[in-house]
Amino acid sequence: MPPGNPWQRPVVPQSAMRASQADRERTVDVLKAAFAEGRLSTDEYHDRSERAQFAQTYGQLGLLVQDLPVGPMPTPMMSPPPAFAAMPPPQSLPPYGYIPPNWPPVRRRTNGAAIASLLLGLAQLVSVGATGLPALICGIVAKNQLRTRDEEGDGMATAGIILGSLGTVLWTFFFLLAIRHG
Repeated sequence: MPPGNPWQRPVVPQSAMRASQADRERTVDVLKAAFAEGRLSTDEYHDRSERAQFAQTYGQLGLLVQDLPVGPMPTPMMSPPPAFAAMPPPQSLPPYGYIPPNWPPVRRRTNGAAIASLLLGLAQLVSVGATGLPALICGIVAKNQLRTRDEEGDGMATAGIILGSLGTVLWTFFFLLAIRHG
């Protein structure tokens, strides 16, 4: 058994990595620009475009555009603006699921049922308890949805369930008391 971690995948050079359809389309876009700028003849453009559609790796795609600029360059290439300087270049993107500490945080959606639950729970204070049961139901629905979705709103759903439960219990108690004395 070779030394090291047996579960670690071997490092594959980028030129040997498999290309996607989107990579092929980007390569054809570079070829189209080169053709439009007069850098390729019609036959060269058609030949390279056809070969791009059948390319399997980044290396094969790179060979098709290695003698072409990525875009028109009337002046020497400038350094990237400061806003983009902190972002890693495309070939060094982090592995799936890892977010570097210097990247901006991703804002998750807030669950709609959780928002409705909280609002209905608060509204029962004004509407004399008519929205307590809907608040409770929306809170339970939100909790179920939050188990399977990557959304915010757990606290709102909990608050809606608590307010809805309290309101429903209180109004049920008042209703039963009114019937008994009525």
